[in-house]
Amino acid sequence: MAAERMADKGEEPRRATPAATPSAAPSVVPSAAPAGPAAELPVPPARPLDSIDRDILRILQTDGRASIRSVAERVHVSRANAYARINRLVEDGVIRGFGARVDHERAGQGASAYITLKIVQNSWRTVREQLQALPGATHIALVSGDFDVLLLVHTPDNRALRELVLTRIQSIPEVLSTRTLLVFEETDLGPRPDRPAELA
Repeated sequence: MAAERMADKGEEPRRATPAATPSAAPSVVPSAAPAGPAAELPVPPARPLDSIDRDILRILQTDGRASIRSVAERVHVSRANAYARINRLVEDGVIRGFGARVDHERAGQGASAYITLKIVQNSWRTVREQLQALPGATHIALVSGDFDVLLLVHTPDNRALRELVLTRIQSIPEVLSTRTLLVFEETDLGPRPDRPAELA
């Protein structure tokens, strides 16, 4: 994909570098939590995970469509035990939600970019709410270093990406400057069966 030079507010764009998409959330598991982002509720104290809990997490991250029965058989516990463990992992906030891993290019979102933002001090919550409402925004992080926020977006093409940056993001009053790094190629590094130590 040819890179389109973009003039963002306040700074010149950096050269794009190949990057990996942050790991996606596991897909739907029957009888588990509903789809969608987790609500911001008080999180209970974390309970320690045993080896069975970790095996369950590994299975769900690798195969989010696994049934309760399949999970139970693979970790050698009863269906009731597996169901209770998955519910506890959801309630404790260990599992934050379920969703599908998407090939964004095949889904019609051929342009991807990491966008860095410098924002007004103490405006993170306000900015985060507005970034969450952006079409194509898939990952937002408050970070340390030369900028304050790292945003990953997927759009149909470079024109839509340009409009998103110049019209939507730079119109947020608390955003002081942005830089756009086009993604030329990405690889999902989510858990795989050939990486058994993923959650060890």
